[in-house]
Amino acid sequence: MADRDGHPVGDGVMVADTMMLPDHKTGRVRSGDVEIFYRRFGQPGTTPIVIVHGLSYFSYDWIRVAADLARDREVVAIDMRGFGQSGWSTAHDYALRTLAADVIAVLDGLGWEQAILVGHSMGGRVCLLTADWYPERVAALVCLDFAPDLAPEGRKHVANSIGRQPDIFTTVDEALAYHGYDPALPADAPMRLRFEAFLKPVAGGWQLRRDLHYRDKFRAVLETGRREPEKADPWAALKALELPVLVVRGARSNLFAAETMDKVRAANSRARVIEIQGGHNLADDNPDGVVAAVDGFLRENVAG
Repeated sequence: MADRDGHPVGDGVMVADTMMLPDHKTGRVRSGDVEIFYRRFGQPGTTPIVIVHGLSYFSYDWIRVAADLARDREVVAIDMRGFGQSGWSTAHDYALRTLAADVIAVLDGLGWEQAILVGHSMGGRVCLLTADWYPERVAALVCLDFAPDLAPEGRKHVANSIGRQPDIFTTVDEALAYHGYDPALPADAPMRLRFEAFLKPVAGGWQLRRDLHYRDKFRAVLETGRREPEKADPWAALKALELPVLVVRGARSNLFAAETMDKVRAANSRARVIEIQGGHNLADDNPDGVVAAVDGFLRENVAG
């Protein structure tokens, strides 16, 4: 099987990144009208982990964290439908129920009865609801810089960044500049390589590997001032969970307000809520802190 750029992928194929990132296997599983792409690390051991990225990210961003967490278990980082190397839904089916079903399809495809779900930002929302809707499949939940209430400052930034995104960037430099990075970054700079991985060549330039459906939803919010109501209640889901939960806030986050930490604790007494150094992009800001927090939590709360 090949990806959309013609590169061969499939379970058992080992890939290495130009940034000298850890080697890993890749694969795909069918879920509804798309195939979900994943990166697979480690060997069978203790309870496996599935990592789900956020709205401005993809599995590539979690390679180093996944490799470090895979010392005694298997870890899979997925591209959600509409992102990265996963398929784009022709029906624009990106409902939360569908995204949760995609996570379960990955577990089924890998033959895993249970997994620990680790979700960042929007991926935290997906993992939280997956744990609520499929509790028998989830051994523990980790939400990284995600809480059901989003801070207004961060919400506004995300809406503007995504909602004003052009269809196509004429160059990689233009994509870097639009997202606030120096377009003069050298060819081997990690952030340039990251954007090259998150862009695909199209007629006229480069397109983000994120379905424009998401851009159009935020554009509608900017134009009308109205957001679509949630079709699921994440606070109710958090309250109902009866499994180990870790919620991690980045100390400089603009999406997870510090005062919301107490609200999370009040919603579920089982939830351990901590703060670590870094902003919203914890995989880049503080990957070692993420690994230490998750490892410590799992040692204390998840046996086997």
